[in-house]
Amino acid sequence: MRSHFTSAISALLLLAVSYSSQAHHSHGNYDVRNYTHLEGTLVEVIWLNPHIWLQLETEDGELWALEGGSIQAVASGGGWERGELNAGDRISVRCHAQRDGSSGCLLGYITVEGEEERVFD
Repeated sequence: MRSHFTSAISALLLLAVSYSSQAHHSHGNYDVRNYTHLEGTLVEVIWLNPHIWLQLETEDGELWALEGGSIQAVASGGGWERGELNAGDRISVRCHAQRDGSSGCLLGYITVEGEEERVFD
């Protein structure tokens, strides 16, 4: 009987740990009700989990940190692959700006110059 109890507890703990590892942090620091439109040149692309990050330099020289989705979400949602975005690319984005007014955005959509807009979330 004790063995079944221990197994059941172990299974529940494993389930709880796996569920919490799938949990996502809040995007409460972004204004998710409105989109901000930015254009500029990619300075850096950081392709890693849990989020892909882009650094964009706008026409006025301001640097923006752009938070994308996970590699899996970006690949399945917008069909993006590693290497499609590179430093030096001209892009425009629709994103949710930081509530505090700092130069950060939660990505929604990216348009590479000369291409169609695609989801990047």
